[in-house]
Amino acid sequence: SEVSVSWRPSAEFAGNVYRAEGILPASPQDVWECIKPVAGGPRTKWDQNVKDFEVVEAVSDTVSVCRTTTPSAFMRIISPREFVDVVLMKQYEDGTMLSAATNVEHPLCPPQPNFVRGFNYPCGCFCIPLPGEPDRTQLLSFFQTDLGGYLPQTVVDSFFPANIAGFYSNLTKAVKALKA
Repeated sequence: SEVSVSWRPSAEFAGNVYRAEGILPASPQDVWECIKPVAGGPRTKWDQNVKDFEVVEAVSDTVSVCRTTTPSAFMRIISPREFVDVVLMKQYEDGTMLSAATNVEHPLCPPQPNFVRGFNYPCGCFCIPLPGEPDRTQLLSFFQTDLGGYLPQTVVDSFFPANIAGFYSNLTKAVKALKA
């Protein structure tokens, strides 16, 4: 599938907000099954940027505080990261499913050794049904991540667009495997 990635300076921090959009060859429910932020979900298997995902505290059935760890990346120039976010999951009447998150501090999740603490500023993914096309989904994503540490912004800027395109490519493979 093709994915369009664009960006502009973030109003939240000294980096960029990235917008990605693509059509995936699967139902919104199948796409959601692959991306929803739940412990034990398939995301740690297909998303090269998610090494581990845990729920630190379930605030309600739709809101939780989560910790995500990532492996090293970009030929190990980027060390493993950890992110602690408050996450909201919501389904709208038109069938659109949303996962939105932003960084938060939590007493049960202090910074861990061997990880650089990164920060997700308001971000999210929308799984949007396409009218008359039950086996295709528009996925609209917004990312604005401060990777933390001492990475030059040029490294981050060269890493993110290709990384987001890889996310869509790997997600497409995951939904195809789910349907098989």
